[in-house]
Amino acid sequence: MTRKHPPHGPTPQAETRPGIPEAPTLRLAQEEVDLPQAPPEWALVAYAGAALGRVFPLPTGDILVGRAPESGITLLDEEVSRFHARLRVRDGQVQVEDLESTNGTRVNGNFVHGPLGLSAGDRLAVGGHVLKLVYLDPLERAFHETLVDLSTRDALTGLANRASILAEFHGRFGLSLRYDRPLSVVVCDLDHFKQVNDTHGRGAGDLVLRLFGERLTATLRAADVAGRIGGEKFLVVLPETDLGGAAPFAERLRKATSSVPIPLSTGGLTVTCSLGIAQRTPQDSEAGQLLARADAALCQAKTGGRNQVVAAP
Repeated sequence: MTRKHPPHGPTPQAETRPGIPEAPTLRLAQEEVDLPQAPPEWALVAYAGAALGRVFPLPTGDILVGRAPESGITLLDEEVSRFHARLRVRDGQVQVEDLESTNGTRVNGNFVHGPLGLSAGDRLAVGGHVLKLVYLDPLERAFHETLVDLSTRDALTGLANRASILAEFHGRFGLSLRYDRPLSVVVCDLDHFKQVNDTHGRGAGDLVLRLFGERLTATLRAADVAGRIGGEKFLVVLPETDLGGAAPFAERLRKATSSVPIPLSTGGLTVTCSLGIAQRTPQDSEAGQLLARADAALCQAKTGGRNQVVAAP
């Protein structure tokens, strides 16, 4: 069947009927609107290893890759050196250099000897991690990050979910044990949380959890990780930190929780928390032992009157 095209020439006017107003004519704008768009940027996407799925943006400058908390890209793996490799991003180009790591750095299966330029699609192997170099626009980056968030984040608080924080804790405990580096944990529980739900409703309880998650996030250092491990219970992992550093952190979190009331329709609600802290000792041969000591300290804080920090011996 042949499609008939309208004849060239002026568009015929629509017929108007008496007593019926003519419908308004819609016109397309003559000029296209230029929407500002952020330019694409280099990034590494983890295709294998404990960081599977994560996106590591590569801003201009030098970026250290290693298991040290102060690395720009921190990879938790016993096969990764503290400062394993250096990435250099200049003038739209990416270069990698091995920093005399124990197990070497590989690109597309070949060991790196001296500075090496990278191209999109190259695969960088660091320990048990495989990172693919990609050129992502903001939409693609947001897509990748959303996928990771859906599988690792607690939707209410924005913190790591139970599975994710416990996996992170076990990984950092293993590194602390192997290299005899300090590691502390904080177990935190919101006081009388059931009463909040019973008195003000679950919506108020959700608001308390969400705002606590924001306050907890605001107290973290770049290397610290925190997650929700149960209803109103949270775990914070503090690498390279002894009790001397964990105690001030826990106290800051306690004060941040209680100092600003939660805004409810019925007025401000003051919420407090109890915290137990513990540092890894030579007697902690397993991650569960360290976590159990912090949890026992938390129980002491709650039975001792709540709204306080107790350190495990």
